[in-house]
Amino acid sequence: MNKSIAIQGAEGSNHHKVARDFYGASIQLIECMSFDGLVASLLEGTAVLGVMAIENTIAGSIIPNYALIDKNNLHIIGEEYLNIHHHLMALQGQKIMDIKEVWSHPMALLQCKEFFKKYPHIKLVEDVDTAEVAKRISKENLSGIAAIAPKIAAEIFKLSILEDEIQTIKDNATRFVIVQTSEPTNGIDQINKASLKFQLDHKRGSLAAILNVLSDCKMSLTKIQSLPVIETPWKYSFFVDVTFESYQEYKKAETIIAIMAEEFKVLGTYKNGRK
Repeated sequence: MNKSIAIQGAEGSNHHKVARDFYGASIQLIECMSFDGLVASLLEGTAVLGVMAIENTIAGSIIPNYALIDKNNLHIIGEEYLNIHHHLMALQGQKIMDIKEVWSHPMALLQCKEFFKKYPHIKLVEDVDTAEVAKRISKENLSGIAAIAPKIAAEIFKLSILEDEIQTIKDNATRFVIVQTSEPTNGIDQINKASLKFQLDHKRGSLAAILNVLSDCKMSLTKIQSLPVIETPWKYSFFVDVTFESYQEYKKAETIIAIMAEEFKVLGTYKNGRK
């Protein structure tokens, strides 16, 4: 049976590419137009896995997704860092001077704004999703309209790529995580990264003490993100990612932090996605 995987966005999107990289082309794709919808599909059992963007080198952390993972007790079982490439695509036979409008997600339009200064005749139109626009152009045979989308969308929907790599900043990457509702079964030999969440007493040195524990146990801190605790003003939860070589040292750090922190939770243990 093919794995049912929920993604934010449509077939042909970067979320779809990550799902395909992890589990191959023979997957049952559940398209969700929001991250809330993605989580709902997991909780309802429509999907067994979900692919969620969690941070971007330009836009920073996607903070609501940290809260979604935590609140719904999802488990991170893997990650992938994907370089983001924006391509301009349209129906076969079209040239860039035939294009009157480009429809895409607001973030994609923003990241390609400089490119379109060379083509003042083109109107930029915000839309819900990059790949969904590509699908619509193909399905409805829309001439004079182009999409900004990943190359995978052009392959799937048989569109012609008018221009490659139109993003202003070429070094743009997004980190995606693979999530599920059940406890992960990653073997110890596959684990060298963990995502943790904790709350601390509001007193001097409490965070520094935790960071010292991580250092003493030979953990490398790759990410720290604070989120306010909604019910308690001026109190924060901390989400951290750590990498390690020794699983035993990681478990030692986990045990100590669980004692020191007011609240402690392991969001996932998995293989580091950085090659």
